[in-house]
Amino acid sequence: MTASRPVEAPDAERTTAAVGWSAWRAVVGFGVVSLAADMVYEGARSVYGPLLAALGASAFVVGLVTGAGETAALVLRLAFGRLADRTGRYWSLTLAGYGLTAVCVPLLAVTPFIGGAGLALAIVLILAERCGKAVRSPSKSTLLAHAAGAVGRGRGFAVHKALDQVGAFAGPLLVAGIIALTAAIWPAMAALAVPGAAALGLLAFIRRRVPDPAVFEPEAVAPPLGPSPGSASSPMPQRAVPSTKPVRLLRATVGADLPRRFFLFAAAVGATTAGLITFGLVGYHLATQHLVPVAGVPLVYAAAMATEAVAALVTGFAYDRWHGWVLVCLPVLVTAVPALVFTGRLWVVVLGVLAWGAAVGVQDSTVKSLVADLVPAARLATAYGVFAAVQGAAAVLGGGAAGALYSRSVPALVGVVAATQVVAAVLLALSLRDDDPPEAAD
Repeated sequence: MTASRPVEAPDAERTTAAVGWSAWRAVVGFGVVSLAADMVYEGARSVYGPLLAALGASAFVVGLVTGAGETAALVLRLAFGRLADRTGRYWSLTLAGYGLTAVCVPLLAVTPFIGGAGLALAIVLILAERCGKAVRSPSKSTLLAHAAGAVGRGRGFAVHKALDQVGAFAGPLLVAGIIALTAAIWPAMAALAVPGAAALGLLAFIRRRVPDPAVFEPEAVAPPLGPSPGSASSPMPQRAVPSTKPVRLLRATVGADLPRRFFLFAAAVGATTAGLITFGLVGYHLATQHLVPVAGVPLVYAAAMATEAVAALVTGFAYDRWHGWVLVCLPVLVTAVPALVFTGRLWVVVLGVLAWGAAVGVQDSTVKSLVADLVPAARLATAYGVFAAVQGAAAVLGGGAAGALYSRSVPALVGVVAATQVVAAVLLALSLRDDDPPEAAD
């Protein structure tokens, strides 16, 4: 397996002298930004359903809005990833995306006070907040990938994800505490302005100290961040990559000169995403089967978030030793989730929820390390955008199929998920072949 580029480590003294920060400090800085931002949007997401219901939304509207938001957060990354690589404005897009989240969530506090327009405004703000995720994610992941190049991408993404999940765990707890004290949702939304402002302030500080995280990479791996080769503002020609006709068609569709192995890996993770049932369906099962009281569902979610952080750390550190082969655990975890969750015994269900959290942790962290090792540095934001678009499309298809199958036959749902993960495992094995080095992959 040659997924990780066999290059010489960067000179620590050179990079620290150049930017004034070590690579680890930059990685941790990005992690703390994500911690604060996750407090904002994960705290809000934990009560989007009750908030919309209080404003007069039906169950159909709640499902439609939250589903559309998650799809937008993934699929729109395709456009913003390309934009980042074409313009080189990684920092600007990262700041803009976090800014949307920091502004839109606290504004939800005004929706109960404007009458019939409250529901419409809430829907707009929720969708705008999710679009903020799409705006920032490809650029932020690119900046982080470069900073993590000096410490090991697996470890770097793992530490970032662990800090991120601290916020994902703390945000819902903060919201729950404020609601318990005030008996209202809007004060909790207003309070989330504080971590939102902290995230923006820290991000601006990191930008001043580390304007170009590519300095942490070996010079042979990553040029300074800027417009991608072949863009209108760059004199460098694009590298010609031989390809089969279907892959050429896909590349023409997404506008990216990306290796064939990347597309195989994207398809593999798309299959795992399609098979990974949503927590909304898990929570529905917990409540309708009376396995836990409704108030206990957020606590189960918090436990999944904690497991997500642990799984990201374990697989991230393992990635730097065994590379992409550590990801073979992902189809296994996804297969186990419905078989465990959709039962009548609480302890078995809890095991399934923990497996769900572990799978999400691997998908949202360690897989990004392999993307960074399969794709030329100048096309990395584009690759993250394409990757997220594949996941978004798979999530829509898988979520709809899972909901339909759950209401008809749970054994059929378990069987379909298992079959999907066999396909995922085959595609993953193909993407991990060491027939050719990553830079020459077609």
